[in-house]
Amino acid sequence: MPELPEVETVVRTLRKLVVGKTIDQVIVHLPRIIRRPDDVQHFCAQLAGQTIHRIERRAKFILFVLDHDILISHLRMEGRYGLYQPGDEVEKHTHVVFRFTDKTELRYRDVRQFGTMDLLPADVAMTEEPLGKLGPEPLDEGFTPAQLKKMLKARTTKIKPLLLNQEFLVGLGNIYVDEALFRASIHPERPAGKLTSKQVAQLHDAIVATLQEAVDQGGSSIKSYVNGQGEMGMFQQSLKVYGRKGEPCEVCSTPIIRFVVGGRGTHICPRCQKE
Repeated sequence: MPELPEVETVVRTLRKLVVGKTIDQVIVHLPRIIRRPDDVQHFCAQLAGQTIHRIERRAKFILFVLDHDILISHLRMEGRYGLYQPGDEVEKHTHVVFRFTDKTELRYRDVRQFGTMDLLPADVAMTEEPLGKLGPEPLDEGFTPAQLKKMLKARTTKIKPLLLNQEFLVGLGNIYVDEALFRASIHPERPAGKLTSKQVAQLHDAIVATLQEAVDQGGSSIKSYVNGQGEMGMFQQSLKVYGRKGEPCEVCSTPIIRFVVGGRGTHICPRCQKE
């Protein structure tokens, strides 16, 4: 599933492609992708005539800010957007088409069909589901070591599952949690509330640095992720532990191991991240 760096990369690409365009018509081929409103015809009619003024990211969601509403899109496993010219062949698994007044089309493809779209009034979109209960943004200036320390206080949950919880902190998935914990020299099973002040500061810096480097490199194309122009991310070439089972740690040469934490495959250096 695309994580924060991949979604941020898609958002930045879409800004270049479709901001300022006005929607003329919306065609939905797979109604179950549309969650709200529950009437697909209403969804299409409500979007017609609205202009895309901004495209933002909240957690792993893409937000199309329109005249009156916000279209909230989650790519899930393999959702992707692309801008097409009139007459371009419609590819298989194209489920939603946004046709603009200039005749270009923003098409949403999703092989796995897990993606979702919610169209909500702008004045309630940030407080209702699916955005209402999300945690802080790790790349915001307000996310500081002091804030993270306060968030972790008295938490008995293992640190990795907690970091994966989008109501605690948004945008982190399996890849970037493993990488951040390695950078901070923290074992993924350590109780979150037991981290020292030094470890909290190291974890904060590791989270921010890992995500920012991944954004700068266009995300990680581990499986099928590409941005809105079909380009792959390159951060997978910088991974230190994720997907490197049996390979030597770049710090101490100890072989990377893989085990399960909270139901998720987890990669660590057993020497650099002692339990």
